Amino acid sequence: MDISFKAILIQGMLGLNNGAFYAMLSLGLAVIFGLLNIVNFAHGAFYMLGAFAALIGLTQLGGWIGMPDLQINFWWALLLAPLFVGLLGVLVDRTMLKRLAGLDHLYGLLLTFGIALVLQGLFTNYYNTAGTPYPGKPEMLDGVVNLGFMFFPKYRLFALVFSLLVCLLTWYLIERTKLGAILRAGTENPDLVQALGINVPLLITLTYGFGVGLAALAGVLAAPIYSVSPLMGAELIIVVFAVVVIGGMGSIMGAIVTGLGLGMIEGITKVVYPPASSTVVFIIMAIVLLVRPAGLFGRE
Repeated sequence: MDISFKAILIQGMLGLNNGAFYAMLSLGLAVIFGLLNIVNFAHGAFYMLGAFAALIGLTQLGGWIGMPDLQINFWWALLLAPLFVGLLGVLVDRTMLKRLAGLDHLYGLLLTFGIALVLQGLFTNYYNTAGTPYPGKPEMLDGVVNLGFMFFPKYRLFALVFSLLVCLLTWYLIERTKLGAILRAGTENPDLVQALGINVPLLITLTYGFGVGLAALAGVLAAPIYSVSPLMGAELIIVVFAVVVIGGMGSIMGAIVTGLGLGMIEGITKVVYPPASSTVVFIIMAIVLLVRPAGLFGRE
């Protein structure tokens, strides 16, 4: 089989675009696990909610509230959908997850898995599982950009750059700011931080809301590229968990670097050996766990 270097570059770029979504989703998972020690299996469902929030805001919300001309365009959806889903995450944490504090991680995993099934089932009852196209992609992001070796869609390039900026800002917030230091201290020694007058339970709740808000933001960005479907989160969450395990559970930078790298590897594999493209991530995960069980960036 004759494989050109240009074909590898093209598939690598497309894979990098997918990797940006892996990075943002695994970043939210890493934030929640690293700071709260919760294995959030509902993360894919919150990603799906973000995409549906954008779709419903554009096509149905106006009719629901008696204002047919009201439409929430893509730019507003980028702001409002993560806020809405983040508030839902706050509600989930305050009403359910906080009751599991101090218990084994398995209970949190089972609870969030149940939440994911409920949300997926609710949307499956009312929407097509084959997917609904999102019609609100901004006109300014139509067309393509000449990268020299390929013509790359403007919107995909925007989604890639925007995702990278969000990931880097999140890393900086948690690893390089006073707020991030307080968050890390609050999870490692909550009694001491509480004694200093800081409301640790509120910090934990807001952190969970922030993590699921990141998943919703990824869902809004994905809506114009992929069909909006009740199953879109379930199809992606296993790969994202593999990304988090390879990068190191709770490692912020590990989630970003591994997500982007595995996206590129997956894309290139589609050219080099297509049958392995759907399993290459899990093969890499198995190898990494054999060599370094804590992950590439994780702490032993």
